[in-house]
Amino acid sequence: MFRRVAIIGGGAAGATLLSELLERPGTQPLHLDWYTGGGTPGRGVAYGTRSERHLLNVRAASMGMFANRPGGFLEYMQKRDPSIGGTDFLPRCWYGDYLEAETAHTLERAKAHGHDVRIVPYEVEAMVPENDGVTLFQGESTTRVDAAVLALGALAPRPLPNVDDAALASGRYVTMPWSLLADIKPDTQPHNVLIIGLGLTAVDVLLELAATWPNARFTALSRHGMLPEVHQFSASLPYEDSAELVETMRDAPDIRTWMRLLREAIAHSDDWRSVIDCLRPHTSSLWQLLSQADRARFLRHARWTWERARHRMAPQVAQSIGALEKDGRLQRLRGHMHGVTLTERGVQMTFLPKGGTSEQTLDADLIIQSTGLETDVRRTQHTLLQQLMTNGHIRSDPFGLGIDAAPDGRLLHDGSVWPRLFAIGSMLRGTLWESTAMPEIRQQARQLADRLLAD
Repeated sequence: MFRRVAIIGGGAAGATLLSELLERPGTQPLHLDWYTGGGTPGRGVAYGTRSERHLLNVRAASMGMFANRPGGFLEYMQKRDPSIGGTDFLPRCWYGDYLEAETAHTLERAKAHGHDVRIVPYEVEAMVPENDGVTLFQGESTTRVDAAVLALGALAPRPLPNVDDAALASGRYVTMPWSLLADIKPDTQPHNVLIIGLGLTAVDVLLELAATWPNARFTALSRHGMLPEVHQFSASLPYEDSAELVETMRDAPDIRTWMRLLREAIAHSDDWRSVIDCLRPHTSSLWQLLSQADRARFLRHARWTWERARHRMAPQVAQSIGALEKDGRLQRLRGHMHGVTLTERGVQMTFLPKGGTSEQTLDADLIIQSTGLETDVRRTQHTLLQQLMTNGHIRSDPFGLGIDAAPDGRLLHDGSVWPRLFAIGSMLRGTLWESTAMPEIRQQARQLADRLLAD
């Protein structure tokens, strides 16, 4: 049993692991150092939004913080409003309230049970893992712990290649859309906004800016020019042949075979969503069956299709986006961005349209980069990760999806496993593939807590 544990990261993954460690009955007193990095502990970037326009893309009944209580969020919300149903898609800021409340409750109980929890509102600047412990450096302070867990969430996005330094310095090219939305003020000017990307982040940006800037017009560029798929208003019935499908996939771990099996299953189902959803509890274990060559083949040829089908919009969100297009305020384009420069009147993007042979340009007052989750530790400017990478304490997974790790979250270096350095959440994408949403994170937190508390 590790008696002193450091959790680095103040978002939902860190809060969930903290709560799992502290909520176990009969647990011996623990010393937990939670480095939250500032902000409100528990909310992180994902649930830090205060806008009720930003909805969860998972139904309320499945968003509980604890693996043994998946309906916890719904219970919390029904105390506030009994009319809320389990199939509702609720605002992410409400989920942030729930995380905050659960974390506060856990900390109160922890104190009463003799646990020592130290919340440190700063970043860990450096770390030295060893086989018998981990040393953390923060400012002039040094702390030795039995085990440390990286619960960092997604990394700060870096500008896309060929974005002019002058455009970045001007503030007209935005790489951090959530910072922009947090500070945005109502404006009736006829802004011309260009968005790079058309995933769920881009959708949230569109919803908020369209409401706050009622006369703004938007152009969104992505490789395929397509929005995420849409949830049905009512939940689908489970796919009745799910067990047979998963077992057949396990027996033939080949991406071409899997795609054929999925196409056949979808052709014989009433709703393709039920086929995709039936794989969710098994995706991580299936991913681990694939060879490196098949993982690479999936990432090259099927990743975009999978993510569009897997990470879907709430139906209300899809209706709002559809209204923007119908009103002529949103135009979607297919193509590849080649560069961004600053001009006298704003910013200009050069791009190659899909199937085209010559570049075109688009002028805008503002360009917002919304290209999805950033987890590539090879390119990050995150101070701690840079130090760990430079010193050889951790390494990237082969595809730049996160940190190379064992399936149980232990981090790898030089072909071996650190026995006391772990990760949870987004940094495990390369190992587990599905590792960013609460249903997966809470399961990881439960399993990791079991390991940390084991005799």
